[in-house]
Amino acid sequence: MELQELKNELIKYGKLSGEKNFTPGISGNMSARFGDKILITTSGSANGYLEDDELVLIDFDGNLIEGSQKPSSEKMLHVEYYKQRPDINYILHMHSPYLSTFAACKKALDEPIMPENIFYFGEIPLAEYGLPSSADLVLKTSKYFKNYNVILMANHGMITAGKTIQEAYLNLELAESYAQVVLQTKLLGGASLLNEKEVLEINSLKK
Repeated sequence: MELQELKNELIKYGKLSGEKNFTPGISGNMSARFGDKILITTSGSANGYLEDDELVLIDFDGNLIEGSQKPSSEKMLHVEYYKQRPDINYILHMHSPYLSTFAACKKALDEPIMPENIFYFGEIPLAEYGLPSSADLVLKTSKYFKNYNVILMANHGMITAGKTIQEAYLNLELAESYAQVVLQTKLLGGASLLNEKEVLEINSLKK
């Protein structure tokens, strides 16, 4: 894919994420693999209102290769995800309200409640808190990169990855909806959990 096509994809899905309130204000960042480089949003940019010059190229050491603006301060989070997962090509780090609520409460989404979420995610784990943009944040979050495509980041937000940008975005959309449902079940006394046999039956559908 040409560089401009990648930019267009990130702009399109950034705008869609903004319209859904998954990325309020200037929160979060997005990226795409581009050969041996990474196309990433710039520091202080708003995912819902991206312009071409707010997407820059970095290498896998985090160095700016092409573009005039500073890349996202959380660039190394993206770099490490791509390093661990050669199968993924897009990463979205968002502060969507419902997922961020669980992250702020330090609660993973790991109960067997809805078949779709068991099938697609298994569970959505919670990474320990690390200062935003720090090496500590990368270290604590990257523990989950090999086995999960959606991860909560304590007192922060979430990160999701996919082979395509649509897959990464749909992970976000489904996970956010799931978090909303789980939160609403608390108002009715808590969800009725699926049992072990039912979970095994759901997982058998993957074969």
